[in-house]
Amino acid sequence: MKFQSPKGVSEYFPPRSHAFEFVRDQLLAPIKNAGYQLLELPIFEDTELFTRGVGESTDVVSKEMYTFEDRGGRSITLRPEGTVGALRSVIEHGLDRAGLPVKVFYCGSFFRAERPQAGRYRQFYSVGIEAIGSDDPALDAEVIALAYEGFYGIGLRKFRLEVTSLGDAQSRKAHRVDLVAYINSLNLDEATKARAQINPLRLFDDKRPDVAAMMAKAPRLLDYLSTESADHFAKVQEYLSAMGIAFTINPLMVRGLDYYTGTTFEFVHEDLGAQSGIGGGGRYDGLMESIGGQNISGIGFGLGIDRALLAAEAEGVVSSTDFAPTLYLIPLGQSAKAVAMKLAHELRDRDISVEVAMGDKALKNAMKSADKSGALFSLVLGESELESGNVELKEMSTGVATSVTLSALVPTLITRTLKK
Repeated sequence: MKFQSPKGVSEYFPPRSHAFEFVRDQLLAPIKNAGYQLLELPIFEDTELFTRGVGESTDVVSKEMYTFEDRGGRSITLRPEGTVGALRSVIEHGLDRAGLPVKVFYCGSFFRAERPQAGRYRQFYSVGIEAIGSDDPALDAEVIALAYEGFYGIGLRKFRLEVTSLGDAQSRKAHRVDLVAYINSLNLDEATKARAQINPLRLFDDKRPDVAAMMAKAPRLLDYLSTESADHFAKVQEYLSAMGIAFTINPLMVRGLDYYTGTTFEFVHEDLGAQSGIGGGGRYDGLMESIGGQNISGIGFGLGIDRALLAAEAEGVVSSTDFAPTLYLIPLGQSAKAVAMKLAHELRDRDISVEVAMGDKALKNAMKSADKSGALFSLVLGESELESGNVELKEMSTGVATSVTLSALVPTLITRTLKK
């Protein structure tokens, strides 16, 4: 029997995994530079954490969660998103009692039982951050900027930032009255009406053309913002402009999760078709209290590594190339192999990548492997080289060989690598 990976899983293997790693690391780089600290979270959580935190009216909870009963009879769910798990961890370990704001990041696999298609997977990968304990609009702008810097660091240029505000409780209460009256005037099916009763904002996120057309004329929350919410949103825009980050205001944006309040944002890439969102997030006042924590505000985002990679490939800013070592070492004979392993160990300790030819290949075949490896340099180490203490360091792109003593090989490679 030949086994295959489950349907709808995004799986990365060489050489494309090299591009995946690059995208992930570029998304993480600005986050780490801003002082956010790693939060390594469990893959599964108590099901009630997600139903209470994410919202029962969302597609995530009602249709897409992987939920099962463990051996102890407990209902367990594979994490469909990162925020509520991160907040649970912050509450459980008292991070919010040790100084605010708490700034954390996480990275890994998430799971949703969706219909697989390009950019939409049942197992997908995300980078996320949470900044908890401050309602400063400058923090909103910082969070948005970190996502922007990550995408820009990958090399992406064909994306746009859309922002809106979902207001405070006062804003949403005033808006809800008129929105519910408008929705009640529409000719909707019973299932859609039921969703609207739980959270009428969900209808703005409905992708069906007929519903989208009806909701295009619905009252917009931006027109109902309280003075405080409007001022907060204006300051976020001011800070983004000060940083030179372009954005457009999308008054119809809702996002797919119920906990968002206030500043909400999404990054959209023009080359990805239907699955154009590459990341987004927003503020979530009240969420922490709803799962047993303090009544403090927070803001965060989730950036899709899979979709960012697809966007990078569409723009041609990454290539799926194999690992290319700085040096390809070819030992000839057992004595030479022992010395080669010692050299490789020393060079790797100095952060110089080295690949050693294995399997006692003939010199001709080993040189073919060196060519294929993409190495900057190659070096043949045989009995004569061991006796003389001199080796020929060959630059693969030019074919030029330079005589170097074994004792000077490490500093020579360090110097020549810095020049590349």
